[in-house]
Amino acid sequence: MKDPLHHDIVDALGAAYEKMFERAVQGFHKADKKTPGLLQKLVDEARDTAVELGEVSREDADKLATYLRRDLNDAFSYLSETGRDWKDWLGFETILLEAGFLEMLSEAADPTTIALLKLKQDAQLASIYHTGEITGPGTLICDACGEKLHFHKPGRIPPCPKCHATSYHRRSS
Repeated sequence: MKDPLHHDIVDALGAAYEKMFERAVQGFHKADKKTPGLLQKLVDEARDTAVELGEVSREDADKLATYLRRDLNDAFSYLSETGRDWKDWLGFETILLEAGFLEMLSEAADPTTIALLKLKQDAQLASIYHTGEITGPGTLICDACGEKLHFHKPGRIPPCPKCHATSYHRRSS
């Protein structure tokens, strides 16, 4: 049986991740001048707003901002390098996403925006996902055994159900 308190915490963090994502992408979409540093600034502002509104603690907001930057950087990097579609990055059909999430991703990722963000991303380390972190929608692959975990909405990354390893990467093809 699942611990209802733990489940509520995970749901609350997933909801806070979505809200921060929404705030950052809306700000990015509205901005007249889209620069590589803008998304970072908007994620930081979304983090601060979440804390000010009491949606999450400062510690949780800092973690969620880190996870959000990682996910957005990974998505934009994949799209700019491969020219492929969102469903390829997600690793499943986009019909399974909650309403509005894909639209916000698409608005933030026009080709010019992706090219600008790519400059910033090239300087960053490869994206590694760990058990206990929150991730956005998509498919993570266990680094140890290759097991695929599909996230249809933001959620906490569990240990691998097959081998219990704790390190993942995004689908790359």
